[in-house]
Amino acid sequence: MLAEWSSAERTDRADRLQELVELRVRRPEAVAEAARRRRRPDSLLGEHGRLMMIAADHPARGALRAGDRPLAMADRGDLLDRLCLALSRPGVNGVLGTPDVLDDLLLLGALDGKVVIGSMNRGGLAGTAFEIDDRFTAFDAASIASARYEGGKMLARIDPEDRATAATLESCGRAVSDLAAHRLMAMVEPFISHRVDGRVRNELTAEAMTRASTVAAGLGNTSAYTWLKVPIVEEMERAMAATTLPALILGGEVADDQDAAFASWSKALALPTVKGLVIGRSLLYPPGDDVAAAVDTAVGLL
Repeated sequence: MLAEWSSAERTDRADRLQELVELRVRRPEAVAEAARRRRRPDSLLGEHGRLMMIAADHPARGALRAGDRPLAMADRGDLLDRLCLALSRPGVNGVLGTPDVLDDLLLLGALDGKVVIGSMNRGGLAGTAFEIDDRFTAFDAASIASARYEGGKMLARIDPEDRATAATLESCGRAVSDLAAHRLMAMVEPFISHRVDGRVRNELTAEAMTRASTVAAGLGNTSAYTWLKVPIVEEMERAMAATTLPALILGGEVADDQDAAFASWSKALALPTVKGLVIGRSLLYPPGDDVAAAVDTAVGLL
């Protein structure tokens, strides 16, 4: 658990954070140097034949809640501790994050041998009037290639009543093409979305996911490097039959019944196109706060 820190652990944590700040102040070039030194993975798949990723790109779009903790992800030191612990567990072979998070992890030496995916469009801030106008405010394909990362991820929400959807889809298509030109994974997270009482809500049905997946599969000038990042829905088999693209299951909100969440992931992993998991808050902030146990259970599903 992370909630119970000894005095020595609190001192070590404070020292690590101070070192990160000092590096950023005095030697900002240390980030690029660490990226050049990073040992890249031999494959996108781990020894278990799957991709097991930890997601941490939520803060950049102002989404800080995890379960009943509204500002869970607002403490960067705590988030980094959880990420480093999760990435150290056997079977975890990847991470998804925005530049600020990945830069910290690079400086901490936590990315050696990991599949690193840079999050690209974080401009659709949670709860805003422009949420569907999801602009590319973080990584682009060139910066991902320069950092020697393995790919980029984009959120593609389709709101039939919001004209900003068209620009978001166009930008996603361009990003898929640009990543493919560098032979890098393009991870697309598609949803059919609607505003309900002023807030964007994703439609989590098999029909909606089928429609969203088929649109995502057609983005860009080639689908050769495209993977999908999809949620669990009822009739998952029908939704996953929509394309031949490899897919990763996302975790979504922290579930009250974690055993039920694990069971749904396990069932989805039996489908032929599902090649792994990309889980964030559900493993970083699990009920009971035992990150290691939650991550080990998820890896066991593979």
